[in-house]
Amino acid sequence: MKRFITTLQNIFSIEELRTRILNTLMFVTVFRLGSQIVLPGIDPTQLNLNPQGLLGLLETFSGGAFSKASIFALGIMPYISASIAIQLLTLALPYFQKMQKEGESGRKRLNQITRILTIFVTAAQAITYLTTTIPNEAILINKATFTTVSVIVLTAGTIFCMWLGERITDKGIGNGISMLIMIGIVSRFPGAVYGEALSRGSGGALLFVLEIVALFFVVMGAVVLTQAVRRIPIQYAKQVVGNKVVGGQRQYLPLKLNAAGVMPIIFAQALMFVPSLVASLFSEKSDVAGTIQTAFSDYTSWQYNLLFAFLIIVFTFFYTAISVNPNQIADDMKRSGGFIPGVKPGFMTSEYIGQVLDRITLPGALMLAIVAILPAVASLLGMTRNFSQFFGGTSLLIMVGVVLDTLQQVESYLLMRRYEGLMKSGRVTGRTESVTA
Repeated sequence: MKRFITTLQNIFSIEELRTRILNTLMFVTVFRLGSQIVLPGIDPTQLNLNPQGLLGLLETFSGGAFSKASIFALGIMPYISASIAIQLLTLALPYFQKMQKEGESGRKRLNQITRILTIFVTAAQAITYLTTTIPNEAILINKATFTTVSVIVLTAGTIFCMWLGERITDKGIGNGISMLIMIGIVSRFPGAVYGEALSRGSGGALLFVLEIVALFFVVMGAVVLTQAVRRIPIQYAKQVVGNKVVGGQRQYLPLKLNAAGVMPIIFAQALMFVPSLVASLFSEKSDVAGTIQTAFSDYTSWQYNLLFAFLIIVFTFFYTAISVNPNQIADDMKRSGGFIPGVKPGFMTSEYIGQVLDRITLPGALMLAIVAILPAVASLLGMTRNFSQFFGGTSLLIMVGVVLDTLQQVESYLLMRRYEGLMKSGRVTGRTESVTA
């Protein structure tokens, strides 16, 4: 406890770090306050939303703003969708590839295109949200006027959330977009724990304690999945520059066990409504279609989770293939005079890196699939739905990743000021990438 207090004193004794932490808290407070403001023209007592599937993911990321019809109901998700679209375009179109290689100016142009695309994505999602989610009895004014005003308000709300995220990145402790998503998830945790405790009652206190212990070990497993890397040794040849001999160093190429992050779960969850939707079209004519619709409408059914796990494994390989380019890594190593001991530079190095990546991606994909279906397992064991969501899936992985990144940022400030790090046992390492990357 004494060391913890000393660490806090060291943190707040650094003026820049103290300012950044206070700025982050201020921006997060504004975000949470905005999540409680209901759209104009709505009677909140008439809202009875229970989002499932992909809509449930939006509800989780927005911290409950989606079901409250808040001005931040769409949250930061349209910006993430636009960022993913631009990232895929940089892999497919030479124009965007050239822009990406132009350095800082190219990055600024890509960011500007992403912002513009976010406006159109938000407007389209806002119209869909208003027409399919908000019941007519909850609307107090003319529906056409309500839709027009609400689309503008929801679009402005998402743009404001995007601005808050950028301010946290610039003026706070970094990773603003990821931070807002994590805050939305964490805001639901106290209520979930309280609801689970009430459901167990006084006679289930021991069982509730066991659930908390199980949650602790699940979080530790998510940390291992997030942090695990396969280090490939790289040797750099010695070079004579002037009167000095440089190079000759041995470094490591870290290949992450889960290079795709949470994106495979998000992609898979976005497709899980398709079987139920298709089956609903034929449910009146076929008993098999009705059975399929029932099975895939229940996120705890074995059919749902089997397909969910399969899609996650497929998307993990797909997203890893488009995000990690062995050919580019091999070319960069060759230009810098680096080589893998025992492997020829160039094509052979690329092949070797690709083989290693394939071998570590399979166990990473299997672990990711297990983490994704753990909430369903927890729900089958009798836990409440809200509490079971924290046993895995995107919620857990995002929380773990953002917390690790934040701790790494804080520790870097402590080490720069010649203080000890956050832990005696070693350095804190983050994911090295944000949720949107």
